[in-house]
Amino acid sequence: MSLGVKVFTATKARDRERLGEVVTGWLAEHPQLQIVDKIVTQSSDAEFHCFTITLFYETPGP
Repeated sequence: MSLGVKVFTATKARDRERLGEVVTGWLAEHPQLQIVDKIVTQSSDAEFHCFTITLFYETPGP
């Protein structure tokens, strides 16, 4: 077994709206992974809004 991290991030409004679909698609492409934790982060400044989804996962194996 090994541990991994996958980070999804978006700053543009259109990309933020699709971020859930992107994560769902990645998960569908990697059914062997077991998600063990997640962190959702939003940050902003005067001009930009950033949305980040961080997944922590385990891979099967000896």
